[in-house]
Amino acid sequence: MHSFFNKYITRNSSLIQFVKQYDNCLGSREQAERESDAADFHTVIPCATKSSIEAQFQEAYTHAKFREVQAQFRGKANCITRLKNSALGYSVYEVGEQVSSSIFNKFVVTYDSVAVEVKCQCLLFESRGIMCRHALSVLSFEQVSQVSPRYILERWSKKVKRRHIHIKSSHDESLMEPRSKRFDQLVFRSQNICEFASESEELTAILHCAYDNVMAEIEALKAKRKGTSSLSHEEANLESVNELQSPPRIRTRGRPKKRLGSKLEK
Repeated sequence: MHSFFNKYITRNSSLIQFVKQYDNCLGSREQAERESDAADFHTVIPCATKSSIEAQFQEAYTHAKFREVQAQFRGKANCITRLKNSALGYSVYEVGEQVSSSIFNKFVVTYDSVAVEVKCQCLLFESRGIMCRHALSVLSFEQVSQVSPRYILERWSKKVKRRHIHIKSSHDESLMEPRSKRFDQLVFRSQNICEFASESEELTAILHCAYDNVMAEIEALKAKRKGTSSLSHEEANLESVNELQSPPRIRTRGRPKKRLGSKLEK
């Protein structure tokens, strides 16, 4: 919270200043998101290795997350992989990572060639959502050219569709309230329809067909209205914000100068 607001308010800011600066702060964060999205789609970070797996992450992930993945690919050079045992496509490896001239940290990595699943003792993927250098070293040892889609998380993808714009907040309540209400109503009705249609394959097929027809009509209508634009953020009515006033400062009573003390104090 402090790092989020430090550039905009101080501990001495009034309530009206906080409301106005809160709006500016969210606007700045949204602008940073848009600039980051533009960089992800129009620029490319070169791969650090010749690995096809790294190229797979390069194509899917945002720049910020791909840099974290690249650090693991660089660290793979410090790992020595040794097969301990293997049976029926299930292999157990011991990966030694050199952390200094004479110190090696050892990690147990399992690889299932049938399920194409790799798991490391360090649990980096489970905690941070990126594959560790030890697992990558094993995949390289097994000559795996592509990782399973389960290891490419959607939340790090540059093509992810953000849904937090539908979350209600006081920041954009006056601007987005009608849309939020419509969104809630659509979700409620869609949920009821989906619950009913999921009872059989026939009903599900009917619903899929209806969705396709509705999407076609919506796209056609959007194409007709392409010249019109929705209400911009700057056009939003912020008169209610400007009418806010800071609360009056009231001096606290504190300890009175003259009071009746207890018998012990006397």
